[in-house]
Amino acid sequence: MEPELTRIAEPTKGQAKPRLTSLIHLINAEMLKACHAELKGNKAVGVDKVTKEEYGQNLDANIEDLLGRMKRWAYRPLPVRRTYIPKAGTDKMRPLGILAYEDKLVQMAVSKILNGIYEEEFLDNSFGFRPGRGQHDALKLLDWLIANKPVNYIVDADIKGFFDNVDHDWVMKFLGHRIADTNLLRLIKRFLIAGIMEDGQLQKSEVGVPQGGNISPILSNIYLHYALDLWFEKVVRKRCKGAAYIVRFADDFACCFEYKEDAEAFLGLLTERLAEFKLEVAVEKTKILAFGRRAHAEARREGKTTHGTFDFLGFTHYCSKSRHGRFRAKRQTSKKKLRAKLAEFTEWIKKNRHMPMHEIMKMVESKLRGHYLYYGITDNYQAMNRYKRAVIRLLFKWLNLRSQKRSYTWEQFNKIIERFKLPNPKVMITIWELRLPSLYIP
Repeated sequence: MEPELTRIAEPTKGQAKPRLTSLIHLINAEMLKACHAELKGNKAVGVDKVTKEEYGQNLDANIEDLLGRMKRWAYRPLPVRRTYIPKAGTDKMRPLGILAYEDKLVQMAVSKILNGIYEEEFLDNSFGFRPGRGQHDALKLLDWLIANKPVNYIVDADIKGFFDNVDHDWVMKFLGHRIADTNLLRLIKRFLIAGIMEDGQLQKSEVGVPQGGNISPILSNIYLHYALDLWFEKVVRKRCKGAAYIVRFADDFACCFEYKEDAEAFLGLLTERLAEFKLEVAVEKTKILAFGRRAHAEARREGKTTHGTFDFLGFTHYCSKSRHGRFRAKRQTSKKKLRAKLAEFTEWIKKNRHMPMHEIMKMVESKLRGHYLYYGITDNYQAMNRYKRAVIRLLFKWLNLRSQKRSYTWEQFNKIIERFKLPNPKVMITIWELRLPSLYIP
């Protein structure tokens, strides 16, 4: 399977980029079985209520039946079951789409084909939903640009409800640039219009891609590749008087400019550009701020610590200096993310405080290590330490509420913490270690 997917990308390299005409045959028994093996078995079920274990009990026959229905176009994706999860840092809920099991298999297969085609197309400043590229890589590139390029202004922009507003017609037009296989395009269209099941009521899905769908990440990346990345590279940067850069992870992006007039012109054009593709800027979350070496020097002359901060990928970025007195951009866990993480922990300990102490502490250790794996980045030690201290305070509060009588004093509880040896914060990611060999750094 892998060699075939690799060969898909080969014609896309170089200058000649022919439209690909024969792709859907790649969705065969071998690929679907591989997808079945990759899917996790503990995920929530869709409207079919079929689990991975149940489907796998008669896997060969089920796959054969699925392929037969696909060949005669009797296979139709089932509606996506909609549920809601808390939205980080707010009291709002985020919609999540849960697919039927067969739809998960087919969508994963389609996403593998699309990734095989588009991985060679995507620009190096794009990091979301791509193999070998993660949030830390995006943060490293942004830090490198601010430190080494003439960056004086940041446009901190946000797309309003991106996943809910992706336009289906534009998705199909974008796919048509590289794909001429009408059968594959027809299958993707069926997924887009499969509908949504919520509280037993079927709703049409005329716009948007469900967060949680296997095909949604790659479709979203393709959408923003054409709507934002290529436009910034081929139009915006050429119009700018000075340097201009963009770093994007999924629908979260930060733009760097040398001159304020370039930043202002871009923000005006961005509103028009997104509107063309049925998207809009979240005005209340979008701003231009002075940021970088020059902005930091001006702030210090005015007696300020910094001109301003911006949030990107869960971190608040601010201007500072190294131990040697040189300018450096630094980052710490954003207040919004810290509040959200602590709210999430509070809900967990409230529901599970009845568990034996050793089980609670084992889970707390796992949660702390998971937090350090993402937020353990250069300059963020103190914020991680604050998170650990807050977690311990929440443990003390809720474990003392397991009964009407107070269970522990702080002295007793500290001895328990010492006995279980909860992990201390640790810097796991060095911000200036660029891992990618070929970066978007003109």
